[in-house]
Amino acid sequence: MPDFTQITLEISGTVATITLNRPEKMNAFTRVMMQEMIEALDITDAEDGVRAVIVTGSGDRAFCAGADLTPEGGGQVFSSEGSGAELSSEIVRDSGGRLTLRLFNSTKPLIGACNGVAVGVGATMQLPFDIRLAADSARFGFVFARRGIAPEAASSWFLPRLVGMQTALEWCMTGRIFDAAEARDRGLIRSLHPQADLLGAARDIAMEIADNTSAVSVAMTRAMLWRLSPTQHPMMAHRIDSRAIYRLSKSADAKEGIESFLQKRPPNYPDTVSGDMPDFYPWWDEPDYA
Repeated sequence: MPDFTQITLEISGTVATITLNRPEKMNAFTRVMMQEMIEALDITDAEDGVRAVIVTGSGDRAFCAGADLTPEGGGQVFSSEGSGAELSSEIVRDSGGRLTLRLFNSTKPLIGACNGVAVGVGATMQLPFDIRLAADSARFGFVFARRGIAPEAASSWFLPRLVGMQTALEWCMTGRIFDAAEARDRGLIRSLHPQADLLGAARDIAMEIADNTSAVSVAMTRAMLWRLSPTQHPMMAHRIDSRAIYRLSKSADAKEGIESFLQKRPPNYPDTVSGDMPDFYPWWDEPDYA
């Protein structure tokens, strides 16, 4: 396991937990944290035994209090050399966006356990998670307009899909901080939990996935829902649905799914994401940054 400095990665059975680990800085985001999270996701994707990934923050104050604006955090976070942007020749890339794009491409389901304050990139990095839970004391804020900048981390793509355009516009244009109950009521968060129960609730969902589903089916489902729902016509989904159900129906996992159902026993799916995805996966062309 790599010697991470700003996150921790723990793999316990079929569930991995990535923890943002700068509690003295309220887990503020830096370029190092971005790089370490991407490396951790590379590890969890490569490990077939990992069936779900939980992402949380260290301590009980904050999930992530946004980008670290201090010199010790990297400094000048909005410059080309800070943790918020990177310059390569004439290309400037947002570090939060690099992270959310990697989260988007995860082959494992991502479950967020937001344990406290989540503002700026602390809020936007959660948008590609598949399921988001929060402590009842958590607070959120898309505060960019109050800092004289604009939404980052591809949040202009993710946020309206999760909460609708009206809510996304309100939250981003006012930049106000809102509580966990509002986040739940408007669809950003699945459920609220006492701080002490949050990780247990997230792990329960992770184990529901791990114990009962095919890893290949979940990886395909994740890719299909995220990638096909924004397309311009349901025919786009129908083309992939048809190929996916045909290929997967002939798989060892499908045979095991039917047999375990008929025999009234827990399934033991043999197929792996690393070796048994359908032959047409991935079906999309990954766009370049230009």
